[in-house]
Amino acid sequence: MLIDTHSHIYSTDFIHDRDEVIQRAYSNDVRKIILPNIDSSSVKNLLDLVDTYPHICFPLMGLHPTSVNNDYQEELQVVEYWLKKRRFYGIGEIGIDLFWETSFLEEQTHAFRFQLELARQYELPVVIHVRDSFDEVYKVLQETNDKKLTGVFHSFTGTFEQAQLIIDLGFKIGVGGIVTFKKSGLDQIISKIDPSHLILETDSPYLTPVPFRGKRNESSYLVYIAQKIAELHQMTVGDIAKITTENARKLFGI
Repeated sequence: MLIDTHSHIYSTDFIHDRDEVIQRAYSNDVRKIILPNIDSSSVKNLLDLVDTYPHICFPLMGLHPTSVNNDYQEELQVVEYWLKKRRFYGIGEIGIDLFWETSFLEEQTHAFRFQLELARQYELPVVIHVRDSFDEVYKVLQETNDKKLTGVFHSFTGTFEQAQLIIDLGFKIGVGGIVTFKKSGLDQIISKIDPSHLILETDSPYLTPVPFRGKRNESSYLVYIAQKIAELHQMTVGDIAKITTENARKLFGI
């Protein structure tokens, strides 16, 4: 059994074959799929999918950093509203993204801090989005200084030293399709990290693993990520599946 800990299969990219995507995932032994939110515009599609497949799909609630703009305070109110209204299994995805632009760094940082407080209030794990912003994110987490705060650095692409800092914080490392890319260098880093610190993800429809790189990603492709990690650690796919699935179950309470 595998758990896809980060997938956006509720997006419009899957509007024509969403049910088939779920069935393919299930057939490939991906039995649970965690769905992080983006912003207020994605909530309905996300929750509709969860209500259709309540034993497979598990929702998170949060405001994505690239959706932080001039009206972000209103967006945070939407996050608060939904957390009070129904059950979620984590806060996400949240964080800081400085890849596209840096003009909203202050607002992104405030939104990140605010949602970390929500995670503490509701005792939920956080799914952290980091892009060109590791130092900024790490600083906020250090300042929060809450040993009970848990979560995952989603779609990790950092250095081995950064991975150690993440582990020291008590967080997991989310590994996706990039680990299968020949020139990414991520394989060398992941090979040095004990699987007890890893969870698997696709980030569908993005970051499709080899051999389907360049096509739309989906949760059924998680097996190729598991195979790559098994190869790197000279373990069986079954062992990697068992370890990472247990990591995900404990983290998200599923």
